[in-house]
Amino acid sequence: MPTTTRAPHDRFAVAIERLSSGWTPLEDKPEETLEQTVRALWLTAAGDPRPVRDVASVALPPLDASASMLFDSLVARRSSGEPLAYLVGRQRFAGVELLVAPGALIPRIETELLAQTAIAKLHSMPASAGARRALDLCTGSGNVALALAHHVSDVIVDGCDISADAVAIARRNADFTHLAGRARFRAGDLFAPVDDPANANAYAVVTCNPPYISSAKVGEMRAEIAKHEPRLAFDGGRFGLDVLLRTIKDAPRFLVPGGWLCIEVGRGQGSFVIDRIRRAGGYTSCDGVDDASGVTRVVTARLTA
Repeated sequence: MPTTTRAPHDRFAVAIERLSSGWTPLEDKPEETLEQTVRALWLTAAGDPRPVRDVASVALPPLDASASMLFDSLVARRSSGEPLAYLVGRQRFAGVELLVAPGALIPRIETELLAQTAIAKLHSMPASAGARRALDLCTGSGNVALALAHHVSDVIVDGCDISADAVAIARRNADFTHLAGRARFRAGDLFAPVDDPANANAYAVVTCNPPYISSAKVGEMRAEIAKHEPRLAFDGGRFGLDVLLRTIKDAPRFLVPGGWLCIEVGRGQGSFVIDRIRRAGGYTSCDGVDDASGVTRVVTARLTA
């Protein structure tokens, strides 16, 4: 492991001071501490962009005049509220390094629980005669879909998103991660891109990280999110449940008998979603998966075999 070195004290310290004047950590990006942020921007300016979770032990190279100007510009842009991941262009998710860009939601650590849950469900299912298939809705940058393909060697994943911009980024990530042969991305509303007789009851797992913030609260979100990340990825309608409830309703047509639906839910939504699934019928079991703080953030339901 490379020895950690600090940048020349004055430039690094000035950047820390500049950012700290208006610094408020984001709860959903705990990895973005002040020092890690400055290190990530420094490496980006030096031509070595890395996910912020990867920069702690990397030796920081000297910056020439051109790189120094770029570094100062990046610090200014971060200070004005531009998301770090968009400035760096990289984010690590569930062990996979991804490209990120405006047009798709920045992958969050909290969503790794959804990916880990779906990976475990896939591993728990008996191997079939052919490759297992998974469907990732609201795929965004393709982070959950690509995590499934990365960690489950025999799965083929279809990812769908209503945003053509997000799908373009997901396709770039499929190439970037060398998983394009097992991860395919299509633009369209929820199940529409795969709504074909060939896909009826075809997927072992359906995952979804839907927009689950109520429309009225989207405007109250931190400016860093509301002004820079796509509203489509957050706005879940009047009660924040529009996409989520449609997914619950339509998933049985696409799941194999005994297949699993795995959905990320907002804080406080878990018990309501579990109740709705149980009353909907068609599923043999429905459970919540809690995060480290004991809050249900993923709901799983198994289709009747």
